[in-house]
Amino acid sequence: MAYAAVSRERDPYDHFVQLYEADKHLLAQNVARFLFDGLERGGTVLAVATPEHRSAFIEELATLGADAESLATQGRLLFLDGEATLTRIMSDGFPDGERFENVVGRAMREASARAPGLPLIAYGEMVGILWQKHQFPAAIRLEQLWNKLRESLEFTLFCSYPIDVFGAHFDVGVADALLCAHSRLLPGQADEKIEQAIDKAMEELMADARRFRSPTKAPNGRSAWATLPKGAAAILWVRENFPDVADEILLRAKSHYSESLAV
Repeated sequence: MAYAAVSRERDPYDHFVQLYEADKHLLAQNVARFLFDGLERGGTVLAVATPEHRSAFIEELATLGADAESLATQGRLLFLDGEATLTRIMSDGFPDGERFENVVGRAMREASARAPGLPLIAYGEMVGILWQKHQFPAAIRLEQLWNKLRESLEFTLFCSYPIDVFGAHFDVGVADALLCAHSRLLPGQADEKIEQAIDKAMEELMADARRFRSPTKAPNGRSAWATLPKGAAAILWVRENFPDVADEILLRAKSHYSESLAV
């Protein structure tokens, strides 16, 4: 499970992000574990999610031993509809700071007041909804509003985006602002298998491929970025260092990766 690898190191200022494509089950597992950890420590949870994901999270919470209905009655687990909440905070195509504070900020402060001194946990996928609609600047603006709220209210935040890490939307130019807005990118796939798939694709397509071993840090040492899993760092390294053949390498790597999962 991707989330379990970092949960032990979590602090109240972490702002996680997970990118997912087809494997929504892994997203549900990771989000449910994230929410459950906070609830188990006596905290309060606010999750802004689509109805489909809400049902998946509740199902996963049940497997962990959490009764979502009872927790909701106690005021410790609150779900807000992602699309409806997004509509309430938007103005002229962008999230509005005052509206965000009146809707999301107020809900978060009320949740905090119900359990003062105990963990406050938030999950949000409104940014993912905006990204899916190709409203990239609006998604980053919403991340900035979440981070501004974290300056006056202590809580841990988990965001998700429907992005294929092998696809064109995960490159240095497009993902830079997204990665700067978070503290940790969680692996949404089997990380070691991504690296192996990239190495295999490069060996097939490039002469002397072994000279080009991808680093496990952000391209060009971007210190402002979220901490990256090795597979994601390798993909960005390929895109930055081999732009002319990156699409071909990563398309073939994705095929090798899919094959490795089927074994």
